[in-house]
Amino acid sequence: MSAACLALAAACAPGSGARPPPSAPDDQAHSALADEDTYKPTYGKPDLEKALIAERGAEATAERRVGDLEARPADSLITDQLRVATADLAVRRRFIRSLEACEASGRWCPPRLDDPSWSFDPDPDGPPDPPMTAALRFDLEGWRALAAELHGRACACRTIGCVDSVGVAIDQLELRTALATQGDETATLSVTRARECLFRLRGKAAIRPLPAPVEDWSTGVPRLDVRG
Repeated sequence: MSAACLALAAACAPGSGARPPPSAPDDQAHSALADEDTYKPTYGKPDLEKALIAERGAEATAERRVGDLEARPADSLITDQLRVATADLAVRRRFIRSLEACEASGRWCPPRLDDPSWSFDPDPDGPPDPPMTAALRFDLEGWRALAAELHGRACACRTIGCVDSVGVAIDQLELRTALATQGDETATLSVTRARECLFRLRGKAAIRPLPAPVEDWSTGVPRLDVRG
């Protein structure tokens, strides 16, 4: 466990002060990010290659949509659709870069390669709870399961709406969890990684592949060649 994650866990421990108010995804503190080298994907290189092919096809489709919208006469509806389509395309491109970095160096690998269904409007008039697969339980085991799912969903986002709403879901569910439970090391690491993924998908951090690894995909884990 990195020192940064331990520091974050300690900050959430009992007696650390009043619980902070929820914040927008852009306002999250990113000074203590997860130690990426400790996360090992469960999928292999063939699955990653298939995902990259599919995502590049989706990127081409998104590019055509942006081009079509740009070619239409501008009005308020087209302008709004173009804004969303452009933001979605940027998020998908960053997701693709994370897959490329995973393939090249074993860094920034998302926990899952699928595109899980996610529809959550954080508007007060919408459904009160995020549509989690894990049960909305806030004891230790329940919070660990929720945190792990949030990590997977955050890193799998391909649209700006997903990035925004998963960030809100993290804030909302964290507020419903006791501080002592929030301070659990396992859950804290999952939540930190989820926020780190959202941070990168927003373009707030660069995704740079490192030198190619000595690959050992038989175990599902590429290993970096650190020889001089």
